Amino acid sequence: MSERLRLMAVHAHPDDESSKGAATMARYVREGAEVLVVTCTGGERGSVLNPKLQGDPEIEANIDEIRRKEMDAAREILGVEQAWLGFVDSGLPEGDPLPPLPDGCFALQPVEKAAEPLVRLMREFRPHVVTTYDENGGYPHPDHIQTHKVSVAAFDAAGDPDAYREAGEPWQPLKLYYNQGISRARVQALHEAMVARGLESPYGEWLERWGDRDERDITTRVPCADYFGLRDQALIAHATQVDPDGFWFRVPLEVQREVWPTEDYELVRSLVDTDLPEDDLFAGIRAAANV
Repeated sequence: MSERLRLMAVHAHPDDESSKGAATMARYVREGAEVLVVTCTGGERGSVLNPKLQGDPEIEANIDEIRRKEMDAAREILGVEQAWLGFVDSGLPEGDPLPPLPDGCFALQPVEKAAEPLVRLMREFRPHVVTTYDENGGYPHPDHIQTHKVSVAAFDAAGDPDAYREAGEPWQPLKLYYNQGISRARVQALHEAMVARGLESPYGEWLERWGDRDERDITTRVPCADYFGLRDQALIAHATQVDPDGFWFRVPLEVQREVWPTEDYELVRSLVDTDLPEDDLFAGIRAAANV
């Protein structure tokens, strides 16, 4: 059997797909794979983070529509397909104590209910590989943590003929990864490279605050430096969320490509044999799919 490889990337909000694994997706698309981004919420409660656009009443009144248009632009740049799961952004609660989450938001949905539309998409798209967030959400946003829970539940249920019987013919994805793009080793390497070149590093204070938190296992490093430019273009397309002169763009691309030319992942489920460490999300799958 010969078929195209298929990757599904499950994210919480529009813009997350462009800041987590975007260069990997762009690479695989251009190598002939099918890539589907699943966006769990519309990002309706996201603040306007680009200072150049803050205070615009038209943007604030139409943030839902604007974020969808931004997602369309990023999707075109990366070359991926994209689907909305249809849940409502939970917002990021602030304060001490934290206020309750809004009624009906994504993070308050029962996992078994919220997983159903994702199971349906998995059975329709039939991904070989699924990427999502770890149990901490990458950072503790309630929608990111819920995305983790829903993604793992859907991965485990999609191939079960007794689960979600009305959601299509069963299909079992073969590998599940967590995005691990921000590791201390990567941040430290980029910081030292900037300092060595006499450039101002954006990471100094960040490293001072890092503390002794546990590091995640990096099992898979995908070379994709040639696509860092597309990644940045896609991220900048989310104009309400990203300042093109801001923090994420202070390390020149040539430094990033030289010092850390990969995007990194943690393999947490595999139904195929693969040798760790890997340099390919489809390791162990290509031979079986005859691609």
